[in-house]
Amino acid sequence: MWRREFALRLKLLAEWLKDHDLLDAAVEERLRRLETQMRSDKVMVAFVAEFSRGKSELINAIFFAGYKRRIMPASAGRTTMCPTELGYDSDVPPCLRLLPIETRLQPQALMEWRAVPEKWTRVDLDVNDPAQLAKAFEKVAEVRHVSKEEARALGFWHEDTPNDNPMTDADGRVEVPRWRHALINIAHPLLKQGLVILDTPGLNAIGAEPELTVNLIPQAHAVVFILAADTGVTKSDLAIWREHLITETDNTESRLVVLNKIDTMWDSLSTPVQIQAQIDRQRAVSAEILGLPREQVIPVSAQKGLVAKVNDDAELLEASQLPQLERALSQGVMGQRRKILRTAVSSGITDLRAEAGRAINIRRRDLAEQMLELKGLRGKNTSVIKHMRSRIEQEQVDFDVSGARIHAVRSVHLKLLRDVFTMLGTSTLKAEMAELTSALRQPGIKLGVRKAYSATFERLREGLRKSQKTSSEIQSMLTGTFRQLNAEYGFSLQAPREPELARYERDLDLVERSHTQYLGVSNTFRLAQPEFADRLVRALATRLRVVYESALGEVELWNKSAAAQLDAQLRERRRNFGRRIEAIERIQQAATGLDDRIIEIESQIAAVDELDAKLLELTSHLVSAPGGDAMPTETAALTA
Repeated sequence: MWRREFALRLKLLAEWLKDHDLLDAAVEERLRRLETQMRSDKVMVAFVAEFSRGKSELINAIFFAGYKRRIMPASAGRTTMCPTELGYDSDVPPCLRLLPIETRLQPQALMEWRAVPEKWTRVDLDVNDPAQLAKAFEKVAEVRHVSKEEARALGFWHEDTPNDNPMTDADGRVEVPRWRHALINIAHPLLKQGLVILDTPGLNAIGAEPELTVNLIPQAHAVVFILAADTGVTKSDLAIWREHLITETDNTESRLVVLNKIDTMWDSLSTPVQIQAQIDRQRAVSAEILGLPREQVIPVSAQKGLVAKVNDDAELLEASQLPQLERALSQGVMGQRRKILRTAVSSGITDLRAEAGRAINIRRRDLAEQMLELKGLRGKNTSVIKHMRSRIEQEQVDFDVSGARIHAVRSVHLKLLRDVFTMLGTSTLKAEMAELTSALRQPGIKLGVRKAYSATFERLREGLRKSQKTSSEIQSMLTGTFRQLNAEYGFSLQAPREPELARYERDLDLVERSHTQYLGVSNTFRLAQPEFADRLVRALATRLRVVYESALGEVELWNKSAAAQLDAQLRERRRNFGRRIEAIERIQQAATGLDDRIIEIESQIAAVDELDAKLLELTSHLVSAPGGDAMPTETAALTA
């Protein structure tokens, strides 16, 4: 598998760098980031639909047909009661983890609960036992019956919107999901390649869980929206589409619409041509209503596709048109994500190569200087050689004195850097979220919700701009200092590329758009409830934390790159002084010492050239790993 191969190559590179004393703090950080990127780079595809659109059956047909039976519950009516993620983590055994619905009553956001495994109910899965799998997965459909007061506290009952409330039983109790979120860890071929499937409940459940609307669905790399072919786009379908899945600025290429249940149109009284014409009409009308190209609306029959796979019926599988959807997922969504990953990894490896290559170039330059120095001693007498030693020792003393000046420069650098860390730190973000929460709790805030959010995001953007301004000051200082040190000591310092914090402003814009989209008229009453507004802010804070941590990480890497360069040059220069004095001593002790030392340095220069060539070879192997022959197997994995 390409991920495993990449991780192995990265580990070999790290060991090689360490063995050759090339693993400084900046190189180590870049290695860690590459490893994290490959481990955590997931492709999330959200499957969204109102209930009874055949969403669970579609997931069965695509991912579980190899078991020759239904695995996800897919009976008539509502089967998915809580959001369910299907993914694969090799460090976790196959299992189903379920978060109790009662956690909504506590202040932690959903993302925080992920870090508390003991709060989840865990069911171990036997991947070789289809019946056990199916039985375990039935748990995602479990419900509880609670009082209206508890349903209101959990976010499922609203007096102001009675049409959206769930049914009550004879005792006046309300049916709510038993679980808030489910995580399924299973080694499906596509999931092992980094695909994560998010299976969502219908409109009411989506609206009740802010984590879905402002975090998970907006951050999904693609959305598969499922309609029923016999009804087309209904009012509730359109509500989900407009409120949660699309905005004017969205990239619609990442949206696929599935016109499911085309088998309901397989009328024995109509000819195949007439049936296809009817499907084509429904496809065209749905595309027009949703504002999508016709090619992104794919008619299928998930149920017939599953039956065809179970019975190995190639003709029925072709009629179900399921393979067309599988190709759109594998070649479109996964293919595009691979290109993005390949570009990011390639850029990271180029930076890694440049970082490690600097230390090699320092060694090469120092050896070249030694070579010139030693060749200049040929034919010189003892007093000249003795004078040379005195000069080297004086250079060493002068260089050691310069350490205090370099330390002073670093102190100023770190002071400015602390300002950036404060502006992008957790405490700043917490203060902003507390201020937003306070604003939302003001009486009569209903009509001023958008204004409160807008003010918060403007302050966040201003903080990023100040951080960028300070980092620019640091960059100017580094450039000037490095230029001066290069001139005085013959260093080859080069200020690393300044962090581009402006792109995190764009990330803030995306978060704001997906969030304010949720502040429409349909949610006005919910937003007026303090506990719901609190949940929404916590969900927002979770997503913003990711943006800020990424920005901070970039600033930290920039700092490490600058500091590591300086440390490497200082370290190599001190070693160089030692090697030069040692060479003079050897020359003083033996007449043949000079020629021997010149030959030795020539061999060291050749060894440094070999190091450089090996670094290029090892990093080139890494660049070729993502996207190699092992990657385009996704279509096969889908149809397996």
